[in-house]
Amino acid sequence: MALQLPPKKKRPFAKRARNWLIALAVIAIYIWTFTGIEIDFAKAGERMANNFHRVIPRLFDPNWETFPQVMDKMMETLFIAFIGSLSAAVLAVPLGFLSARNMTRNRVLTVTGKWILSAIRAFPDLILAILFVVAVGAKPFAGVLAIAVGSIGMLGKLYSEVLESIDMKVVEAMEANGANKIQILFHGILPQIIPEFLSYAIYRFEIDVRASSVLGYVGAGGIGTLIYFASANRNWNDMGMILFVIILVVTVIDLLSGYIRKRIV
Repeated sequence: MALQLPPKKKRPFAKRARNWLIALAVIAIYIWTFTGIEIDFAKAGERMANNFHRVIPRLFDPNWETFPQVMDKMMETLFIAFIGSLSAAVLAVPLGFLSARNMTRNRVLTVTGKWILSAIRAFPDLILAILFVVAVGAKPFAGVLAIAVGSIGMLGKLYSEVLESIDMKVVEAMEANGANKIQILFHGILPQIIPEFLSYAIYRFEIDVRASSVLGYVGAGGIGTLIYFASANRNWNDMGMILFVIILVVTVIDLLSGYIRKRIV
């Protein structure tokens, strides 16, 4: 006997029309935004064509004499990213608990926690770096602070979402059996959240390595300092070496962190 599949349900005309209208509206807004930023494609294309033969060949001919200096600054960038990411991973935990609706019963505290995290995320890393350079001086510590504060906003939000998605039946069962808050935390909550917390922290470290690469452009230490001087002096051979090292290191970190995250989760 032949297997008969159920007939496909046809979408109502109104739903299909709505989807097409939404798509057309997005396309129209996309096109309209180009008029707002006044892009001159002809002039941009002409300038790219003029600069291509002058810049690109030199980028692919890196100055190997600068390799030790570039690697030294790249290591400084990694240190900035690691210290900032690790600090944020720890400091974001209490904010994550505060912002999770199922962890904090007080609605005012939950809203306050979410607002704090949203306010932190509103500041781009470069703006934070400029503020901390002004506050503590042009040194790597300013970069660490910028990375840490910026990462707290994102990790705190992700942590709160993880907490809100845990199986509360485990917690309720432990409460019914007379477990205290410490026992519930260590045996009911942490086993559910630690793998995802670690995965998000490692992923954020990947992002922070990339972000740290440009913080030196505003005086916050790392390889961004070399980027600033190479671009200011139009030294594209040095820039080629800088880009080569950044791509190499970021690729290795992405591969390692991706492997670690797969083993954790």
